[in-house]
Amino acid sequence: MARSIASATISFGMVAIPVDLYPATQSSSGISFNLLHKTCGSRLKQQYTCIKEGVVVDRADMVKGYEFAEDRYVTFTKEELKALEEPPTQMIEILEFVGAEAIDPLFYDKAYYLGPGKGGAKPYALLRQAMEETQRVGLGKWAARGKQYIVQVRPVADGIVLQQLLYADEVRSIGELGIDRAEVRAPELKLAVQLIEQISSEKFDPSAYEDQEKKRIEAAIQRKIEGQEIAVAAEEGAGGAQIIDLMEALRASLEKGAKPAPVQPAAERKPPKRAAEAKPLEKVKAAKK
Repeated sequence: MARSIASATISFGMVAIPVDLYPATQSSSGISFNLLHKTCGSRLKQQYTCIKEGVVVDRADMVKGYEFAEDRYVTFTKEELKALEEPPTQMIEILEFVGAEAIDPLFYDKAYYLGPGKGGAKPYALLRQAMEETQRVGLGKWAARGKQYIVQVRPVADGIVLQQLLYADEVRSIGELGIDRAEVRAPELKLAVQLIEQISSEKFDPSAYEDQEKKRIEAAIQRKIEGQEIAVAAEEGAGGAQIIDLMEALRASLEKGAKPAPVQPAAERKPPKRAAEAKPLEKVKAAKK
C-alpha cells in the first residue's frame, strides 16, 4: 500500500479539494560504488580544504557565499538563507486551465500522484472528470521545501497527477545549437514515413525496456563476490564512419519487414568454481538493509 508523503489542498475558484501526495516515480535503484583506499580497502571520507591557507575546514566553520565579481563574495548565514525561503503552504493553487497538449514535455520535472484526502472524494472525482471532459489541465503554483514551483494538475486514467514544471529560464532554446538546414527530397521523406509506420506501436509499453547496464553490473558484482575474475575486452580501434546512401539505407530497413528484436545481454562465459565463502548478491543487499 502506497504511503502519503504530504497533504495539501487543491484550490480553483471557490472550490477546495483536500488531497494526499504520493511519489509517482522511484529511483532506478542504480548500482552505487564507494571510494576506497586502493592499498588497504578502507572507505574514504570527503574533506573541504581552504585554497588560501591549505587547511581542512570543518563544517562548523563554513559559510555560503555568492561570487558577484571575480574572487569577491557576499556571504549569508543559515538564518538569512532560511528567511529567504518560500514559506511552505498546503495549497496547490490553480490559476488557469490550458489545453492538454499546450505544455511541451521539456518543461516536465518531478511528478506526484494526488489522491483524495478525507472528505475529498467527490470534488476530487469532479475535477478529474471535468478536466478529462474539457481536455484541459490546470496550471498553478505550489510551495514546498523552501521553493515555489509551477505545477500542472492533469487527469490520468485512475486519478490526478501533480507535475512540477521548470521555469522558462531553466529550459534552453534549441536555437542555441545553430542547426544547419538541409533539404529533404520527397522520395526520401516517403520511405522514412513508411519505415516509421512499419515499426510503430499503438501505445508505449515501459515493461518492454530493461536497464541492461544495471543487469551487467549486478552480474559482474556477483562474479566478484564469488571470487571470479572479470575479463576485460580490448578496445577496438576507431575506424572511419561508413558512408551509406540515405535512400539505400531506408530501402534496406524497409526490406527487413519486422521490428528490431529487443537487445539481449551478451552471453556470459561459464563461471568457474564458486569460492567457499561467497554470498549471493541478494543476500549482500539484504544484509545492508
